[in-house]
Amino acid sequence: MNAILLAAGLGTRLRPITDSVPKCLVPIDGKPLLGYWFDSLSKAGIGSILINLHHHSDKVVEFVKGYANSIDVRLVHEPELLGTGGTLKQNAELLCSESVLVAHADNFCLVDLEEFCLAHQRSPIGTEITMMTFVTDEPSSCGVVETDARGVVIGFYEKVKDPPSNLANAAVYIFQRSVIEHISNIPNCFIDLSADVLPTYLGKIFAWAADDVHIDIGTIRNLQKANAVMAARKGQLLTRS
Repeated sequence: MNAILLAAGLGTRLRPITDSVPKCLVPIDGKPLLGYWFDSLSKAGIGSILINLHHHSDKVVEFVKGYANSIDVRLVHEPELLGTGGTLKQNAELLCSESVLVAHADNFCLVDLEEFCLAHQRSPIGTEITMMTFVTDEPSSCGVVETDARGVVIGFYEKVKDPPSNLANAAVYIFQRSVIEHISNIPNCFIDLSADVLPTYLGKIFAWAADDVHIDIGTIRNLQKANAVMAARKGQLLTRS
């Protein structure tokens, strides 16, 4: 399985931090977000990662060169932002495996990605996407889903008032090759996964509940929350020892 980490965003809500640091390198407990992704993907046995770059791309290049791990990382620069789906379309030929893990690199995710991959293998017949989900206390600020008894997504609501669910899209997916091919055939250059792709796959998306911490580092508040989580975990380890 290949993976693509979407890392080209400007991170405007995290300013002034992102004035000098790309969002994907914002540190949690002193470690850049990309470092957590590299460790998790390596542990899951994923050996090839594609990362798209735009904002402060030189700093991402420098980080990747200096990060010691066994994963093959390929970087692609976007002079103009293509959207989350547009990036997949632009690089479809490089995403050549039967299934592709797609993740927003600005998420702080401690989820066991090996279990996520196994869940995709066991997903209900007829599904082509496995979507990681989590329970949110702010459903109106997220993309939330409704599922049937099998865990298949039957409703998708992107940041709407009074959403019918608090089960949020974690923006981590596994796409079958057929989904990449579908995106490649969309005529637009700029394509957004949430707006232009996911709604067309209702009934073909399996929702898998995250088994650990997952936080969208889109705001200063959530950045502080992630650091607090890591501080608490360190405190627990010290107590046990």
